[in-house]
Amino acid sequence: MRIPIFGSCPTLINSRQFEAKKMIFRQLDRLELEWRSLGQTDYPTKCPLHEVHVLAKHCSGGLILGFSQFETKTGTWKKGTRSQSKQNKLIAFPTPWNQIEAGILFALRLPLLVFCEDNVSGGIFEKGITDLFIHRMPLGKLSRQNKKALNEVIVKWAHEVREHYDNPK
Repeated sequence: MRIPIFGSCPTLINSRQFEAKKMIFRQLDRLELEWRSLGQTDYPTKCPLHEVHVLAKHCSGGLILGFSQFETKTGTWKKGTRSQSKQNKLIAFPTPWNQIEAGILFALRLPLLVFCEDNVSGGIFEKGITDLFIHRMPLGKLSRQNKKALNEVIVKWAHEVREHYDNPK
């Protein structure tokens, strides 16, 4: 039997992002974990926020794929405040649903695994804000060493997912 995990990932991703997602899905499949996601495997009949919560309660882990959905090099942070500053380097934003779904999964105390692309930050992707380690998204062809490291990260998290599945709190 496959263990359900809640996956947070934008529906529309580019080919490079799709290849990274596919690489991670192969690992999930090998470890007999089943990706469940609102709008991709499960479809809402009520308020999407309610449906995310219901689906997440039936999962034993959470996987957040923070793919860039919007990028900019210019802008103003905290406009009109004394902390106002100009943005002058590339910054990327994920889907807001990554943040919402991560918050629900965290509140449910599910083992979380978080990946994000370079330049994605804020919220769940902010380094040092939570006790989570934020992993770089595995993009492109990986070296043998990087494949091994990715495998180790996913296997360790899968172990926590299995513990949660066998001993729900």
